[in-house]
Amino acid sequence: MFTILLAGAALLGVIIGSFLNALSFRFNTGRRFFSAQGMGGRSRCMQCGHTLGGLDLVPVLSFVFLGGKCRYCGSRVSLQYPLVELLAGALAAGVYLANPSVLAFAFWFFVWMTLLFVVLYDIKHTIIPWSCSLLLIALAFAQLFYHFDTLQLAIPGLWVLLSGPLLALPLFLLSLVSWGRWMGWADSVLELSLGAFLGLSAGATALMLAFWSGAIVGIFLLLLSRLSFYISSRGGSFRYTIKSEMPFAPFLILGAALAYFFHVDFFSTI
Repeated sequence: MFTILLAGAALLGVIIGSFLNALSFRFNTGRRFFSAQGMGGRSRCMQCGHTLGGLDLVPVLSFVFLGGKCRYCGSRVSLQYPLVELLAGALAAGVYLANPSVLAFAFWFFVWMTLLFVVLYDIKHTIIPWSCSLLLIALAFAQLFYHFDTLQLAIPGLWVLLSGPLLALPLFLLSLVSWGRWMGWADSVLELSLGAFLGLSAGATALMLAFWSGAIVGIFLLLLSRLSFYISSRGGSFRYTIKSEMPFAPFLILGAALAYFFHVDFFSTI
């Protein structure tokens, strides 16, 4: 039974991952998602505009069996589609392992799918939707006062209440001092919810991991840019400088995932 439920959670994640892929392309574009009329309702190939059928939209499997190409025009399909679907499936499985009760799983599944969408959107547009940030704050506030695993109300302690604001403060100050050039304003709002979700100790670890991973990726991109004469992208050289903009939400959420799913906590004994 456990294996079946775990597989079911992963399958649900893969399906929602497919939804998030489509949503990442339509969110804030004015295109309707659920309408069956016009461009808004039916998924289409982004190259030839052909309406995709059911066999073209099976998560992961369609990409594999079609060789990563559009059935109608043969254009390449972005690796984003299967990667996000598989990542969503892995997140869902991890959420089930951490929260086997139905309500707790539903709550944390919704939280992590929202965070995954934030990652997608920030990578594509270098901006965090305020609607997602406010939703995550509401969810974080809810879990402070209600234990979804035991179905009981809770009265959080002072340090629990202060976890989010204290961890968001450094990012807010970076934004304030640079007027948003060093750190986006929405990153501190995101950290406000992540800190509340994780608590002060694990949240501080997650924030540290975010800065470390961001620095490693930034250094790698700078080194890669030095070799730009070997690299061509759409006819131009790859260019990344110390002033280039890099989305930080993916690193914040990566650190949170390591702390939440793998219980990484550098300060647990303090």
